[in-house]
Amino acid sequence: MSPSRDRRSTLAELAADPRLALMLALGFSAGLPFLLVFGTLSAWLRQEGVARAEIGMLSWVGLAYSFKFVWSPLIDRVDIPWLAPRLGRRRAWMLAAQVGVAIGLCAIAFSDPRDLLLATVAGALLVAFASATQDVVVDAWRIDAAPTSRQGVMAAVYQLGYRLALICSGAGALYIADFIDWRTAYLAMAALMALGMVTTLLVPRTDPAPARPDGDKLFSFVDAVIEPFLDLWRRKRWIVVPILGLIVLYRVPDFVAGVMANPLYIDLKFTLSEIASVSKIYGVWIGMLGAFAGGIAVTRIGLMPCVLFGGIVGAASNLMFAWLASEGHSIELLTLAISIDNFSAGFAGTALIAYMSGLTAATVVATQYALLSSLYALPGKFVGGTSGFIVEAYGYPTFFTMTAAVGIPIAILSLLLWRLDPIGDDKAEDEAPVAAKPSPR
Repeated sequence: MSPSRDRRSTLAELAADPRLALMLALGFSAGLPFLLVFGTLSAWLRQEGVARAEIGMLSWVGLAYSFKFVWSPLIDRVDIPWLAPRLGRRRAWMLAAQVGVAIGLCAIAFSDPRDLLLATVAGALLVAFASATQDVVVDAWRIDAAPTSRQGVMAAVYQLGYRLALICSGAGALYIADFIDWRTAYLAMAALMALGMVTTLLVPRTDPAPARPDGDKLFSFVDAVIEPFLDLWRRKRWIVVPILGLIVLYRVPDFVAGVMANPLYIDLKFTLSEIASVSKIYGVWIGMLGAFAGGIAVTRIGLMPCVLFGGIVGAASNLMFAWLASEGHSIELLTLAISIDNFSAGFAGTALIAYMSGLTAATVVATQYALLSSLYALPGKFVGGTSGFIVEAYGYPTFFTMTAAVGIPIAILSLLLWRLDPIGDDKAEDEAPVAAKPSPR
């Protein structure tokens, strides 16, 4: 089929199924807050003269995304007073989360990070918590609203909306801040959350089964956390140790280096418009290209080779930032660094998600995957909080070189698991891996 016919087919499918247009808008709403508490906010803080050590610690607000499985059972079983009887449980939680994001963005807009950083941090915490909650509800609505045969196209449209939002909250916010000011930029992003709120009122009502009887617990720690790991142990035995080691380390170079990327750009005297154009527009599309390349490679050459390759290039790409830090201001070198890094990160993210999907058991697939995905993100975010101290002590080139060195144990673990416990490539052929969330660069 020709590309033009492909595009016409996609547009016809969107027009025929209104759920896809709604999914596009919800994907935009879910993606909008992500960079506003990571990369975009770190650029503002560095421009205001906030110490790099404090910027690094601020990345810990992103732990809300990693711990969302803790309160997700409540979203399935608890009704929000007044809103739920009128909108349904799913839509009530969705609207409440979106309002929370908008309020948090307004709080950041009216804060003064130079004189009262604590107020900025409080606003960022609210945005991260509400955004993580929105992610849970949007995923739940997507699964409820469409049959399994429709989930592939629903996920693809969601990714498109998410990436468009990254351009708005990355490049768009930086352009507004460059030409007007940061307060206007964050207020504009808060206003864009209205798109998600309106969409929430338009989406079909899909509610889960009624809550359990009052005598039952709303949340069981054993069922939600312990049993999925016990299932993995029963199936893999001692091999679970290198498996968890690989998952823990795989995205550490990306997450840790991502915290210091924007402060590096500011310190090298790149303008906000240059950062927006190269990193937040061009880079987003290169990352998407890498994610799709990873998906194609998994189906063509197998999962484990892609896990090995993605782990190596994902870490080694940080050497480009060490080179950039050593050379100084160079728009050409910045473009090359962003190209290699974002493509590698997209490829590695897709390989990791496909690998973790292959580890799950059908009986506990949702909980097991949620926990594994939290596990891969947690270490990078914890270590990312110390990144500013490392840069202050050793400088940018040494810092980025150290993050690239994590690729050595990643490669060793990938080779070991390829030999001892390769995930079957038959699953990779049947299930297209979903593109991973980007790092906060």
